[in-house]
Amino acid sequence: MYFRQFYLGCLAQASYLIGSEGEAAVVDPRRDVDEYIDVARQEGLTIRHVIETHLHADFVSGHRELARRTGARIYIGASARAAFPHVPVVEGREISFGGVTLRFLETPGHTPESVCVLVTDRSESPEPKLVLTGDTLFIGDVGRPDLLGAAMSAEDLAGMLYDSLREKLLRLPDSVQVFPAHGAGSLCGKNISSETSSTIGQQRLFNHALQPMSRAEFIRLMTSDLPEAPAYFRRDVELNRAGAGSLEDLPAIASLDAGGVARAVEKGAVVLDVRPSEAYGAAHVPGSVQIGLSGQFASWAGTVLPPASPVVLVAADSTAAAEARMRLARVGLEDVAGELSGGAAAWRESGRRVASTGQTDVEDLHRRVSGGDPVVVVDVRRPGEWAAGAIPGARRISLHELSRRAAEVDPGATVYAICAGGYRSSIATSLLERAGFDRVTNVAGGMAAWTRAGFETV
Repeated sequence: MYFRQFYLGCLAQASYLIGSEGEAAVVDPRRDVDEYIDVARQEGLTIRHVIETHLHADFVSGHRELARRTGARIYIGASARAAFPHVPVVEGREISFGGVTLRFLETPGHTPESVCVLVTDRSESPEPKLVLTGDTLFIGDVGRPDLLGAAMSAEDLAGMLYDSLREKLLRLPDSVQVFPAHGAGSLCGKNISSETSSTIGQQRLFNHALQPMSRAEFIRLMTSDLPEAPAYFRRDVELNRAGAGSLEDLPAIASLDAGGVARAVEKGAVVLDVRPSEAYGAAHVPGSVQIGLSGQFASWAGTVLPPASPVVLVAADSTAAAEARMRLARVGLEDVAGELSGGAAAWRESGRRVASTGQTDVEDLHRRVSGGDPVVVVDVRRPGEWAAGAIPGARRISLHELSRRAAEVDPGATVYAICAGGYRSSIATSLLERAGFDRVTNVAGGMAAWTRAGFETV
């Protein structure tokens, strides 16, 4: 059996290629599908099956594109109400090719249609070797049950998840390897591990959601302290239910001069600066949103950008702009009005006002905080990170809530934004500036540097 995990850090998303004797299946493909086709060709495999563990909310899937280009059949849970040609799968259905058998387990809870895929390599053993758990079981966590909104209550789904975990997955042998659809940073769970695989035995011991507890206790655990779901999640579910169009059909990125960018902004476009935080801080188009390509760009773009607004890109070069365009499409953001030709330098040369954002280190912030300077520290990490230790007196507003809650901070204050390492806090500075704050500084190195320096946390 050939088996490969494709892990996409930009989305904290994992997909899989399984092959045997010239035939292959792809599970939970991302939207840009060339890599699956290329690897399959290199391994002498033909993709005949495309499997979705559920209707994904946090990214746009490539199932329809992959099926179009390979002739493969698409398999998805029978209750998904998928609008594209597909094979509706139910408990116990199997796909066999070469020496491999894929067996579907219905595991509702994260969503009603969720399935897991039990993989047996018959050339090695008649016993299952691994299970692809989608968003049902993560490493160190389980899938959130609250992403359907009014369609089904989180309590009802959490009860289904309890049953799925205990009646299906925890009945598997401890040796079965676990491969989920997401890793750390995904909002499909509350506190997913950075590990991208494990075993049933390890998860039975160490996963907080799999410890002995009643159904009622589990439901309370799963429905409390949940971060707000980004607005783009529901849009992506419907895109995936219909099946997204081909990336090849997207128009070329228009090249805009500074005047063209200004006109686009007047018509409602948002300037998205994808350069590193240091370059953005030194000089940028006023009112830009900064999201660096180096981190979980696509997820944060889907979370913080206004969904109905066209995007104008500011990038280091045209290659970076093209990469940003593709990553935006991965979360369903397709309306790119163009890119600023010549980048930030062209904006400056046009004579228009250039904005800048302060960048500092934890030593400077510590001097100010310990010296009693009247500064406001805004910590944009998630609740679990905050609970592990924060700067005394800091105010926690998670990044995905910041635009909505910016009014809670005095706009005249001197604000220092901090996160774990400086990536999210740079995004935060741009959102605060768009909200009218003019004295905002990004703390490079974040809480990781603060902790290494031995400064006090509470």
